[in-house]
Amino acid sequence: MSHTPLPHPAGDGALRLQDWGVILAEGPDAAAFLNGQLTQDMLHLEPSRASLAGYCSPKGRLLATFVACRVSADSFALACSADLLSATLKRLSMYVLRAKCKLSDASAAWPLHGLAGPSADALFGAALPSGSWACEAHGDNRVIRLPAVDGTSRYLWAGPDAPPLPPLAAEDWRWLEVRSGVPRVIAATADQFVPQMLNLELLGGVNFKKGCYPGQEVVARSQYRGTLKRRTYLMTCDSPVAAGAEVFHSEDPGQPAGMAVLAASLPGGPHAALVELKTAALLGGTLHTGSVEGPLLTPSTLPYALDTLAD
Repeated sequence: MSHTPLPHPAGDGALRLQDWGVILAEGPDAAAFLNGQLTQDMLHLEPSRASLAGYCSPKGRLLATFVACRVSADSFALACSADLLSATLKRLSMYVLRAKCKLSDASAAWPLHGLAGPSADALFGAALPSGSWACEAHGDNRVIRLPAVDGTSRYLWAGPDAPPLPPLAAEDWRWLEVRSGVPRVIAATADQFVPQMLNLELLGGVNFKKGCYPGQEVVARSQYRGTLKRRTYLMTCDSPVAAGAEVFHSEDPGQPAGMAVLAASLPGGPHAALVELKTAALLGGTLHTGSVEGPLLTPSTLPYALDTLAD
């Protein structure tokens, strides 16, 4: 299949991220508790760095993905999709048991904003977070520098103060999020993917040297035994795509070849999606959403190298 380049908007400003929320973990056992639950090494997460992390079922399927940062020596903020925060918080809380760790929904105290473009860079000036996933304090707020997209800077701002920037269009932020190639599990896609299916380990969201966590054996087996034959790709589409929509291959119409992970549309088009697929589905034929008669999907290029050694 040929690859189609994607345009990108000149996004600039700040947007309140209503579809994100924050779980706060506090207490002397918070690091150890999270380390035993998530795919990331939380014991050694430095205050100056944020990281992706996954929360898996015992079968190794992602129930949530987080952007995680250490707020203090004994507290962590976990930013995730708002529509699965409540269920994730309830499930995590079941396993706290005697650990000295308190989990809470901190979305009201830590509202999240997405920042993008030159005005965001100018806001930080000399205090600009250095490099992707850098995490720094900005007054009473925390700022995480996300991977840039086609030269457009992106930041995740968490805290009580609204950033003093012009409004950023929601469709511009969503487009940049999809174009970044960084997955985010939402309610429609929870319990569907092993982390490698979403390229999570390529983005530093899985630590294979840390101790056990739910689903760890499945995740490790997928990595080292070559059992994974699915990855996430960037696609353009003829019409809007919904996250969770099934994707079909023209040569195998009877069963889905993959699923849309995240999707975005610019006003009047074009439309883009991160799509989890069988790697063999890119070798020929065509891809469509909903059915083989549905809108055509065309591969584009991710902003990072897609290592297929595990495939």
